[in-house]
Amino acid sequence: MSDVTTGAERLTRPRVDALDSVLGVAFPVLDDGFIRVVDYMGDDGSVVQAARVSYGSGTRRVHEDRGLIRYLLRHAHTTPFEMCEIKFHVRAPMDAWRQWIRHRTANVNEYSTRYSVAIDAAQKTPPDKWRQQSSDNRQGSAGFLSRAEGLGLTEAEAQLQGLARSTYEARLAAGVAREQARKDLPLSTYTEAYWKVDLHNLLHFLRLRMDDHAQEEIRAYASVLGEQIVAKWVPLVWEAFTDYRRQSMYLSRVEIDIVSAMAEGRSDHAKAIFDAVASKRERTEIEDKLATLGFSIPWRERSA
Repeated sequence: MSDVTTGAERLTRPRVDALDSVLGVAFPVLDDGFIRVVDYMGDDGSVVQAARVSYGSGTRRVHEDRGLIRYLLRHAHTTPFEMCEIKFHVRAPMDAWRQWIRHRTANVNEYSTRYSVAIDAAQKTPPDKWRQQSSDNRQGSAGFLSRAEGLGLTEAEAQLQGLARSTYEARLAAGVAREQARKDLPLSTYTEAYWKVDLHNLLHFLRLRMDDHAQEEIRAYASVLGEQIVAKWVPLVWEAFTDYRRQSMYLSRVEIDIVSAMAEGRSDHAKAIFDAVASKRERTEIEDKLATLGFSIPWRERSA
């Protein structure tokens, strides 16, 4: 019987020097958080090899690899990106972690305050960083309170966090179980976790959490993940992701009809389509997209 492994090439583990140079290095985020890479599997070439499957290393040129990666991302062929994985050690405030953990397509092991004493650190807010509630977005913020107003809020925050910590520690000293003693700790308390995710789902995380509409705290983590880690790990994928996801624009059928009418000089028809959109927020988003595409918006000019 013939040996089916005869002639099979010997594979080596892909290594990325730029990422190896920061392996285990803690990138600071917020006032007391961090992200660091624990381990990774794969690189740009792994995405290409998964897509082509049948060829060995050295048979394609870099520009061909780049072209294939861009094609895959442009047309949402996501499976090859799932062949790469990366594991992070993160330290984040619990309120930011609550949003993070909503991305369920990952493997997670979080610091347990049932087993261990809670981390003695809480995110603090400088007096000039208290954000105002957005008037047109219920889950967003816009602008800042004055520093004078913020001073009192920051002082009250410090008192609240100090009281919560001392109360927690007093409970532990009295013999209260850790799982119960922790119940009044604020969401500003830092937690730590290992988070392992494949590249496809990591890019999905970054597309949502690097967006300008994401909460500032988790956006800070996403920016470090993307710009300081993923860009080093898979530079060709990062370039394609930037072009086709982060800095791209999705147009709905209605938006395409409006853009087509505007391009043909039929602004009245475009306005009629626009007026038929019931949602005020959607109309605002349409106008923002038209402005980004370089169109003047006649109905805005007429109302000005």
